[in-house]
Amino acid sequence: MTDTAVGPWLVVGLGNPGPEYAGNRHNVGFMVADLLAGRIGGRFKSHKSRSQVVEGRLSGERVVLAKPMSFMNVSGGPVTALRDFYKADVGRIVVVHDELDIDYGALRLKRGGGDNGHNGLKSITKSLGPDYHRVRFGVGRPPGRMDVAAFVLRDFSGSERKELGYFVDRAADSVESLIADGLERAQGTYNS
Repeated sequence: MTDTAVGPWLVVGLGNPGPEYAGNRHNVGFMVADLLAGRIGGRFKSHKSRSQVVEGRLSGERVVLAKPMSFMNVSGGPVTALRDFYKADVGRIVVVHDELDIDYGALRLKRGGGDNGHNGLKSITKSLGPDYHRVRFGVGRPPGRMDVAAFVLRDFSGSERKELGYFVDRAADSVESLIADGLERAQGTYNS
């Protein structure tokens, strides 16, 4: 069976639209999607699913990269529209998102599970069920008693930005590994 018979891989980077959010911790999914788009030599274009998409190939597989243009907390609608339009199997959907309970820059790949309080995942799970892949990009916990929402809607700190390019690159590598080698091998390499 060819990869077109089961639909493409759908790689969704989560974030919030608009330049004021571009450097936020919550937008690390967009950063990874942008890097992957560069690797396949594509440019994001508006799609009727309320997302920006790029189609191409990663590791020899047909891939659709997407950035929902809704706000993070209502990502489920655009992701469902993408799944329906591209006839993507839920087992071939990869969502890249920020994760508070993981140290900055660390990655965890998994399939299924809960949303851990992440409203973007909550919205997607409500629409698709939980059985999609996640690339969880650690952003760490807020300092002191800082509100979680305020923390994720802040830009990465100066010291964090020094390593951000490396960590985003590593997250993009993990997506490619997941597609090429399967979840277990990708976990063995990238789950820190």
